[in-house]
Amino acid sequence: MAKAFTPGLTVSARTTYRARRVLPIDGSVTVKQGEAVGADTVVAQTFMEGDAFPIKVANMLAAQPKDLPGLMLRQVGEAVRKDEPIARSKGIFGMMKTEVKSSADGTIESVSDSTGMVIVRGPKQPIAVTAYVAGTVVEVLPGEGAVIENTVALVQGIFGVGGEAHGPIAMACKAASEELDADDITPDMKGTVVVGGARMTAAAIKKAKDVGAAAIVSGGIDDQDLRDFLGHDIGVAVTGSERMGITLIITEGFGEIAMAERTFALLSGHAGRVASVNGATQIRAGVMRPEIVVPLADAAAAGQGSGPAMSAGGATAGVLEIGTSVRVIRDPHFGVIGTVTALPEQPAVLGSGSKARVLEVAAAGGQRLMVPRANVELIDG
Repeated sequence: MAKAFTPGLTVSARTTYRARRVLPIDGSVTVKQGEAVGADTVVAQTFMEGDAFPIKVANMLAAQPKDLPGLMLRQVGEAVRKDEPIARSKGIFGMMKTEVKSSADGTIESVSDSTGMVIVRGPKQPIAVTAYVAGTVVEVLPGEGAVIENTVALVQGIFGVGGEAHGPIAMACKAASEELDADDITPDMKGTVVVGGARMTAAAIKKAKDVGAAAIVSGGIDDQDLRDFLGHDIGVAVTGSERMGITLIITEGFGEIAMAERTFALLSGHAGRVASVNGATQIRAGVMRPEIVVPLADAAAAGQGSGPAMSAGGATAGVLEIGTSVRVIRDPHFGVIGTVTALPEQPAVLGSGSKARVLEVAAAGGQRLMVPRANVELIDG
């Protein structure tokens, strides 16, 4: 049987999921192997050095750098408060003395008699890494973090912005083809992962943010609405670091496009359950997909899932063969979902006159399309 390989999105009702949760610098791990954790459980923590605040103290006192140590009111290692005097000139005949105050809370880190600079180091910043998804600790990474595993329902999206969030799933639309507008957002959706149908409007995003929703998941979004929301164009860099107060995930693409019926049915079947979401997206090397992860109620222990374990944020690459479900990801059939019915071995001449390897897709409405293999994405699950 003819086969090929293609990247794909996972839409799975049940799979084993692993989240590798690590600190950016060495720290301490706060969980043990075999321990059950919730999405908010801190698995590792550390402290990062505070900001450095250089102060030109010698210049401000009209003194020579070599005289600076003798003018200091606070010494290296001492804590200081913002606007607290840290150095004072000798003045003239003991009068008309000038003081230099600290520009920040922190600790005197260094006093230089060659540059006349004083460095105030701000307070250390605590960093905590949470489990992100409820599950079981299956591996402890000493000094770094832990690996969390659970059996989940998993949906990977096409594009997203905003970081990690979690909350119960709240269905705002009754059908996958229904547009998500402001009227569909209600005050009781505070802290929830709002699931729409087709395009999420700018008004819906604003209202969801105003009521305090954790995230919105819907089929599509208008690119101008996204630019207006972010305040800038999206480039090729990694998304997910935006601090917009809400995470957005689109499952199908840009424009007036409905959520796939299979995806909508999967999410609506878990309405009320807590989902963990992450809008981080990267479409170049090292692909990352936005995701909606729903721990299953009957999966308290790891290793009960079906198929290979999925890693957080990863994209899959699967076998493309007859009977495989795919989504067309380029015009003129963008967004069409269907089943592969043929994989011709010989390249075909496209409408542009170029040649490419193609496949035949049977769409849901019965239409059969010849599509370049590079223009489809596997729907795994």
